Amino acid sequence: MAAGPAAGGAEEAAEKTEFDLVITDVDASKRIAIIKVVRGLTSLGLKEAKDAVTNLPFTILEGKTKGEVEEAMKELEAGGAKCEMK
Repeated sequence: MAAGPAAGGAEEAAEKTEFDLVITDVDASKRIAIIKVVRGLTSLGLKEAKDAVTNLPFTILEGKTKGEVEEAMKELEAGGAKCEMK
């Protein structure tokens, strides 16, 4: 029975397949560029994307694969935003 909890812990660690991407900070001079990136990554309209970039932190992607989140993170950081993967 001692091996049971250890196996369960390893199983929980392996289950982390869904990630969220949170925008934590955007340089004021680069907000327009980031709004364009946000609109390209999501189905948000102009007003919703503007609100997302203005009211931080904002979770832009939820329940995505690690690859999708990392690619979106590269695009946002290239535009001037600071992001974190959760």
